[in-house]
Amino acid sequence: MERSQTLASASLLLLISSSLFFTSSALPRRWRPPRFLGRFARLGVSNRATYQYEERYFRQPLDHFSFADLPSFQQRYLIAGVDAWALPSGPIFFYCGNEGDIEWFAANTGFVWDIAPRFSALIVFAEHRYYGKSMPYGSKEEAYKNADFLSYLTAEQALADFSVLLTDLKRNFSSEDSPVVLFGGSYGGMLAAWMRLKYPHVAIGALASSAPILQFEDIVPPDTFYNIVSKDFKRESLSCFKTIKESWDVLEAQGTDNDGLLKLSKDFHLCRCDVSLMLSCRCRYRNLNNTDELSDWLNSAYSYLAMVDYPYPSDFLMPLPANPIKELCRKVDNYPNETGILERIFAGVSIYYNYTGNVDCFDLEDDPHGMSGWDWQACTEMVMPMSSNKDNSMFPEFDFDYAAYRDECVRDYGVRPRPRWITTEFGGHDIKITLMKFGSNIIFSNGLLDPWSGGSVLQNISDSIIALVTELGAHHIDLRAATDEDPEWLVEQRYSEIELIKGWLSEYYKQKASCFIK
Repeated sequence: MERSQTLASASLLLLISSSLFFTSSALPRRWRPPRFLGRFARLGVSNRATYQYEERYFRQPLDHFSFADLPSFQQRYLIAGVDAWALPSGPIFFYCGNEGDIEWFAANTGFVWDIAPRFSALIVFAEHRYYGKSMPYGSKEEAYKNADFLSYLTAEQALADFSVLLTDLKRNFSSEDSPVVLFGGSYGGMLAAWMRLKYPHVAIGALASSAPILQFEDIVPPDTFYNIVSKDFKRESLSCFKTIKESWDVLEAQGTDNDGLLKLSKDFHLCRCDVSLMLSCRCRYRNLNNTDELSDWLNSAYSYLAMVDYPYPSDFLMPLPANPIKELCRKVDNYPNETGILERIFAGVSIYYNYTGNVDCFDLEDDPHGMSGWDWQACTEMVMPMSSNKDNSMFPEFDFDYAAYRDECVRDYGVRPRPRWITTEFGGHDIKITLMKFGSNIIFSNGLLDPWSGGSVLQNISDSIIALVTELGAHHIDLRAATDEDPEWLVEQRYSEIELIKGWLSEYYKQKASCFIK
């Protein structure tokens, strides 16, 4: 079997780790929150060649906050537009790298590439430590070896990396007066907002798209994420919503029947693939030991479809049609009534996992790159409570159990989470007062179809802390490249962002000129 989910085409794949975990009374308890990016995320060949940039490396201290004699590491960054940059004080557009290979984010952040020329701006995409090629200790295997080696994988260290890189870059180009505008989507958006607050002297403003900086502790209801996913499906089709809601019990019931797991394995075309070479793989059909992995796999499809429910075809996570939730529900709903629920469910999720039709079987352990850094971050400081309620959710009912969450982290990494650390470090409670008193020049952009929008800032805080909210927007759609298929509301949103950035830069240069005259 040469075609599988693991390598539909090896040159097309870049995996950014993950799975979404949920529980019901019938399932073992698995407590980590959804990752921003998921297993099965791919970098296509078409995306690789879209933008031209130079790959560079910068030597970073492993620990910015001590003077211990620790090894340094090489942080990768991508740089473009040097020749068109308006030196000595032209702006720098700086993307705060997320939990994955920086080339993947550069390929999917066309907005920065689109607008940089009109500002004569330098473009920099900085990779987050412990991801992509920015590995401390020389390799991923060493960097991820144990808790001692992973202990420097934190948002605080990443922000310090970005700040040190920018400071050195400006010094080397003799462009100390160049204003920096930060960009970031999802976790990268959180970093952009936090960096503007923590290092206001390094960057003059930030566009934080789909940045759930409030998805911590009890700031937003823990069922927010799954309620939004469910609402997205109900919006397209009530019958589709109900079918998915009913399917979990059917799945569990079949899993307990004689040969039920065997039948599920065959019906869902499950396999396990041994990837020994980049251009080939061997796959064998496999049988489920329980229904947990299959449930997670289905959960992932629904949640990521809600994130990338774009109004045009895309390949951000997987190759998908326009309005993919609508397409999934059309598959589910168009089957005859006598068709089994699970058959309809499989047809529906194939929109996500196999829209191209190139996949013969599905490896539920598809993780050839082993990018498990987010698991560590979720077990230390990125503790985002998640739950599901029976009234609004199409997922099984469950509550967030911190004790179980903690015990799993202790078992896997030997560390106890610090659920209050992020809000201590960056704030979150009383966010309006905090941002009004101490913040400025931040755009929080969100689309309400995105389940992460429920943990973001959705109202204007001040004249310079602006929330741009679109009813039909999905996960950081505004950061994607402009296309002829963009709806008018998206064109207007991007125009608003450009005008705000233009205002930040104008005010900066005006203040600089005023100081010089004096």
